[in-house]
Amino acid sequence: MNNARIAVVGAGKTGRGFIGRLLAEAGEPVRYIDKNAGLVRDMQEAGQFTVHFFGGKREDFVVDNFTVTTWEDADLTGIELILVAVGGTNLPDVGKALAERLPEDSSVRIITCENASHPSETVKKAMGRPDMPVSEATVFCTTIEAEGLDIRSENYPKLQCSAEQLQGYVPPVTGITPVDGFGNFLTRKLFTYNAASCIIAYLGWRKGYTSYGEAANDPEILAKLDANYAVTNRVLCRVFGYTEEDQAQFALLSREKFTNREIADTIERNAREPHRKLGPEERIIGPMKLIAEQGEDVSVLVETAAAMLLYDSDRETKWKELRAAHTDEELLESIAGLPENDPLSRRIVEKAAELRGRA
Repeated sequence: MNNARIAVVGAGKTGRGFIGRLLAEAGEPVRYIDKNAGLVRDMQEAGQFTVHFFGGKREDFVVDNFTVTTWEDADLTGIELILVAVGGTNLPDVGKALAERLPEDSSVRIITCENASHPSETVKKAMGRPDMPVSEATVFCTTIEAEGLDIRSENYPKLQCSAEQLQGYVPPVTGITPVDGFGNFLTRKLFTYNAASCIIAYLGWRKGYTSYGEAANDPEILAKLDANYAVTNRVLCRVFGYTEEDQAQFALLSREKFTNREIADTIERNAREPHRKLGPEERIIGPMKLIAEQGEDVSVLVETAAAMLLYDSDRETKWKELRAAHTDEELLESIAGLPENDPLSRRIVEKAAELRGRA
């Protein structure tokens, strides 16, 4: 066992290509834990993997100072920080596994690295330890699998997390950055980055694209994307007090990321689980309500929500079942929290009917 003080739960794309790379850049050995015995075996045998950066932005980076085990052989001795890089649906299982292995008086800090809804609360509830310091981070860095264990990634330098939830603890890695007022920061990210991602994905699906980068560079979609960035920027500055320059730069980084054709991504991956993305405080309905409250134009988000109601994929079993069993109005009320008589609901339903007529 190496002398790691940081463990990473989840050795997938984010765990290896982003978090593992950040820790390796800081000279920190890593102790990986993953439930996939085959992946664990492959990593043990290889002893290293390489991160390749999109567009050759920098030289390849080799990560080799790590150990990796399944939960059965996991050892958290000497660990002060645990980074959890698994999908949202796996968080309860991780919480239970950690509860079995961490003593009641443990001083370890945990950071969830998953863009899910209230992931820290999910982990604490599963652990049965409401006072456990569990922070949340938001992942901006896109990573995709390359050959073998290698990863292709953006050259993104930071993992921003909630300073308040860390209760004064400062991670020993420069790239892990505690942020004060993280709730507002997360809202900013959700309404800027995630909303833009949905606009591209669902409007791109409507136009028959399968490549995310190609959809993002479609002139019509790009014009709508820019229009929504402009209104979102104004509203976020007005409501949260960001400077125009700062928010414009934040949005520009989002635009550059999504329109970069070298980031191999798909419409299907970005459009998955529309029932989750249509939540009342999520990436489309959340900013739509805020923008409408400010008297600004919500037409792009209305069209995106309408396209989401129409979205169809053989992989989306749950969504297909929901669509088959409910009207548009019922879906918007039960999932998005918009009553049938809500003006936004009526606009979305009308737009969905219009889009169906064009099919």
